[in-house]
Amino acid sequence: MNILIVEDEELAQRKLQKTLGAVDASAKVVGITDSIQSTVGWLQNNPTVDLILMDIELADGQSFEVFNLVDVKAPVIFTTSYDEYALKAFKVNSVDYLLKPVQSEDLQVALDKYKKLAASRGGDVNIDSLVKQIQQQMQPREYRKRFLVKLAQKLVSVEVNEISYFYSDGRLNFFKTADNKKFVVDYTMDELEEMLDPDRFFRISRSFFVAIEAIEKMEDYFGNRLILSLKPSTEKEALVSREKVGEFKKWMGK
Repeated sequence: MNILIVEDEELAQRKLQKTLGAVDASAKVVGITDSIQSTVGWLQNNPTVDLILMDIELADGQSFEVFNLVDVKAPVIFTTSYDEYALKAFKVNSVDYLLKPVQSEDLQVALDKYKKLAASRGGDVNIDSLVKQIQQQMQPREYRKRFLVKLAQKLVSVEVNEISYFYSDGRLNFFKTADNKKFVVDYTMDELEEMLDPDRFFRISRSFFVAIEAIEKMEDYFGNRLILSLKPSTEKEALVSREKVGEFKKWMGK
C-alpha cells in the first residue's frame, strides 16, 4: 500500500511514518510533502498512491485548497488538531479523520476501513463531496443577530445580545430582555437552537434557552436536576434537565 504523507511538521512526519510501520507492514511511504504547493506538484508528477494522510492546516493554508488545484484520485485520511465536536462532517461518505497526535490503534482502524472501502469500490474513491462538506463545516458559522417582533401595533427589532432567555409556555414561545421586556417569538425551540450561538445560549430543557450572563445562581434540585436563578426573574422554573446537567456544567466552565 503506497502512501503519501502531507504534513508540515517534521516531528509529526517522523511519528506518522513510525506508527504506519508499526501497524501495517504493507504500508510504504512513497512521498512526503509539507505545503499546498509541494503537494500539488507531487500529485501532478507521480503515480496515484493508494492512500493519502493529509493534515488540514499547512504552512501556506488549509489543505482543502489542494483539491481545487489538482484532481485527487486517492482516498484521504485527514489528520487534525481540531476539536472532535467541530468535525462531524468527516464521518460521512466513508472517509475518516484522525485527531493528532495520531494513535496507533486509531490509525489501524482507519487503514482497515480504507482497505475495505477500496475493495468494495475497486479502488475508486471519490471524495469531492466530502471536501465540500468539510469546508462548509470549517467556515465560521453565522448566528442570528436580531429578531423582529411585535410591540403593540408596531414591529421592533431586538438585538440578540439584549436577550436573557427564551422559553415556552406550551402554546407560544417568548424571550425576555435584560431590561425585563417580554416578546413573543415566531420560531419553534428547535429552530431557535439552529439560530443561537451555543457559546452564549444553552438549551437547558426542551422549553428553555438561557444566556450565560443571565445566570445568577444554580442549585441542586431533586431528580438529579439543577434549578437556576436568572435575571430578570422568570415566570416558570428554569430547570436543567437530568440529561443536560453534565453538558451544562461543561458549558458553564468553558
